[in-house]
Amino acid sequence: MLREIKPKNARSARALAKRAPLPHENPKTTLFLRSTSSSSLINSLLTDLHSLKRPHSIRFTKKNAIHPFEDASSLEFFSQKNDASLLCFGSHSKKRPHCLTFVRCYGGRILDMLECGVVQETARVLSQFKGAKPRVGVKPLLSFSGTQFEDPSEGGKFALAKSMFLDFFRGGETKEIDVEGLQWMINLSAGEEEDGLGGKREMVYMRCWRLVTKRSGQKLPRVEVEEMGPRVDFRLGRVRDADGSVMKEAMKKAKGIEPRAKKNVETDIVGDKIGRVHLGRQDLSDLQTRKMKGLKRGRDTDIEEEDESEVGDLDFVSAGDEEEMDDESDAGVDIKRPRLV
Repeated sequence: MLREIKPKNARSARALAKRAPLPHENPKTTLFLRSTSSSSLINSLLTDLHSLKRPHSIRFTKKNAIHPFEDASSLEFFSQKNDASLLCFGSHSKKRPHCLTFVRCYGGRILDMLECGVVQETARVLSQFKGAKPRVGVKPLLSFSGTQFEDPSEGGKFALAKSMFLDFFRGGETKEIDVEGLQWMINLSAGEEEDGLGGKREMVYMRCWRLVTKRSGQKLPRVEVEEMGPRVDFRLGRVRDADGSVMKEAMKKAKGIEPRAKKNVETDIVGDKIGRVHLGRQDLSDLQTRKMKGLKRGRDTDIEEEDESEVGDLDFVSAGDEEEMDDESDAGVDIKRPRLV
C-alpha cells in the first residue's frame, strides 16, 4: 500500500489536494528522458514519439545516470516533479543496444515497467517518410493484431505491452468523435523470431499509417492508408510487474461517475432504448366502445327488464294478513289488492 502523507500546514495541504485523485482524470503526461549513453537512433525515436504525443509530453535532452531496473528513485522524482504518470527512458549499451523502457507510475511511485529493444536494421524515423504528418493533439486509432495480446496465459509480456501502449497513446477522454480528426492509425502486431541459442523472442511490430480520404463519386469517401512513420520492431525484454494490491487500488473508480441503472429500461444491440411499463388491473366496465347497430339493445329486451323491475317492487301478502284485510273490508274499509301477473 502507498504511504499516506499528512500535511503540516495549509500550503502543503493545497499541494496535496492538487495531486489527489479526481473523478475524471486529466490526460496523462509523458516524460521522455535519455541515459548517459544513448545512440542517435534512440534520440531520434524519442524526438518522434514526443512530437506524436504533443501537447501532453515533455522532452528532457540532458543525460541522466539512471538504471530503471536497479534503482528507479530518480524516475519517481521526475514523475512527481513534472506530474507525469508515463515515462519513456532511452539507453544504449553493449549488452542491451538501442533500448526503450516504458514506465507507468501511480501516486508518484513506479507501477510497472517494460523494456523494449529496437531492431536497428529495420527501424525508420519520421524524417525518412515523405508526406504530411498529423496535427498536434490528434488522437490515433489503435489496432492490435495477434492472439497473444488477447490471451495473457501465452505470455505476460504481450498483455503488458498492450496495456502499456494503450495508456501511452490514448490521450484524453472524448465523448464525441469528429471524422475529420481520424487522421492516423497505429498498428501493433505480435510475432516471434529465433535467437542464436535456439529459442524464440517475443516481438512487437509497430507501424504508423496516415488516413487519406479521396473522392469516390458517392456519398462516402474512399479511404486509403499511407505509411508515415516511425517504423519500429521491438524485442520485448525485461519486465517489472505491478504489485497486486497497488494495481487493485490504481484500477478503482470513483463512486458516482457511472450512471445509475434505471429500472425496466434496457438498450438493445442497435442502441435503441426500450422501456417496460407495468400497469395495475384495469376496470373495463367504463370502457367506451365504438357505437354500432349490432351492439344496441332491442325494445323487447327493455320491456322485459321493466316488467322484472315491477315484479321486484311488489309486496306479497301472507294468509294471516288476508284475514285481517277481510275484517277491515267488513268494517267498511275499502282495500285495494295488487294484481299479480
